[in-house]
Amino acid sequence: MSDARANILARLRATTAQDAVATTESVAPPEMELSRADQVARLKQLLEAMHAEVHITDSGNWTSILKEVLRKRSANGLLYSPTTAIGITLEETWESDLPPLVGYTEAVEQCKERLFAIDAGITSTQGGLADVGALVLWPDVHEPRLLSLAPAVHIAVLEATKIHGSLAEAMRREHWAEGMPTNALLISGPSKTADIELVLTFGVHGPKELIVLILDDERG
Repeated sequence: MSDARANILARLRATTAQDAVATTESVAPPEMELSRADQVARLKQLLEAMHAEVHITDSGNWTSILKEVLRKRSANGLLYSPTTAIGITLEETWESDLPPLVGYTEAVEQCKERLFAIDAGITSTQGGLADVGALVLWPDVHEPRLLSLAPAVHIAVLEATKIHGSLAEAMRREHWAEGMPTNALLISGPSKTADIELVLTFGVHGPKELIVLILDDERG
């Protein structure tokens, strides 16, 4: 064995034999103590800073806001899930002058071209994070990932009661450990990317617009 190799091996053995460096348990940052109204206001502010459009409404009027949003954009259709509470409400309240409802009921292989040709899609949300200004989505068989990804306009419906101070708080209060999804998404605005010079561009690899309807039945 050469002297150089022997020296290297000796140093490795000496390093391994040393006592492990003492480490301290990381301390989670303090959670934000905000009122319901402040959480809604902060989430709205941060989402709008990332070019999202946010409307504060309530459970009885959100469809009216949605209809105004779609009429302004002259959308060619609204992709939705017929099996969700949102889908059932849309079917019951839809009007003939609005863009047609398009149910996401087929496997992606059978409707791929149609999915990417529809202007808008609507989904529910698992919750919102006030500290970073993000929505939490849990795609599943009823609301697959492409429902929020394929259309140029993603409309998300969020109940104000599901806004949390942080991701850690959301995971704890909603007991994520008891049923963690295979795919959890955090969305803070329209899709965005940056080039090597860190120039941020919106709407490149996904929806060009994010419209959030926050349903707050306790607003003043």
